[in-house]
Amino acid sequence: MILVTGATGSIGRPLVRRLQKDGAAFKALVRDEAKGRVLGCDFAVGDFDDPGSIVAALEGVDRLFLNGAGAHPVEGEQPMIRQQKAVIDAARKAGVARIVKVSVWHAHEGGRLAEGAHWQIEQYLKASGLGWSLLQPSSFMQNFITGAGSFTVGGDLVGSYADAPVSYIDCEDIAACAATLLTGPYGNGEIFVLTGPQALTHAQIADKLSAALGRTVRYVDLPSEELAATLKSQGLPPRFAEDVAILLKEVASGSLATTTSAVQDLTGRPARTFEDFLAANHQDLQALLASSPH
Repeated sequence: MILVTGATGSIGRPLVRRLQKDGAAFKALVRDEAKGRVLGCDFAVGDFDDPGSIVAALEGVDRLFLNGAGAHPVEGEQPMIRQQKAVIDAARKAGVARIVKVSVWHAHEGGRLAEGAHWQIEQYLKASGLGWSLLQPSSFMQNFITGAGSFTVGGDLVGSYADAPVSYIDCEDIAACAATLLTGPYGNGEIFVLTGPQALTHAQIADKLSAALGRTVRYVDLPSEELAATLKSQGLPPRFAEDVAILLKEVASGSLATTTSAVQDLTGRPARTFEDFLAANHQDLQALLASSPH
């Protein structure tokens, strides 16, 4: 039995669909019972901050998909560290044999925000005595439809990436890789860096958006310091804003420009292209930008 955490998110939803299609024995962990019913599968209601609910959800589970929220704008330690360590502890006590964890590319000791937090969780998992596999994806294509600051009020693409290419990955591919690892004997004790099939600059992405949407989308590049100042003006902690700016500088220097064959290796098919993503999410993109003056 598999337990899928983060089941209503960008990775969890396609993973649930895939496991349903494959006839795998699984249940989803959700915080909202209504959202669990919408998934159309067995589910347990629980929260990483409610240890008792995690213990109950893990009953009868031998494989766990560990996926939680990203970095939060807080002072001090990222909440995900405490939360996911507690889930790992509960999984060990419940007799779980293996955890497939979603981490982040370039997780390392002393890293900022998610990079450092996920590194700490990775080390804890490796020392737990449980079987494990780590998925370290590049940036998500889905970021372009979540409305997470990707577009200006006028509907142009905005960022601080200069002309550096980024090997964005479709979350559908992350889910497909997770399904392979959760349902078979593959990848125990291995780390998989997941990327799309090509790295694109944001100017190239703007061109592809223009073609898909039938309207001109420009790429507006902002200095990372300007973005940090904007975050501070919105009330976010100065340290968080500065960390975001530093991480963006790293991406602008090419830290996410490499591509890997991991999706092909795990799923037996090529990773989805950005054109594939745009075709599958055309209506969502149109709706996101429908109210933008242009």
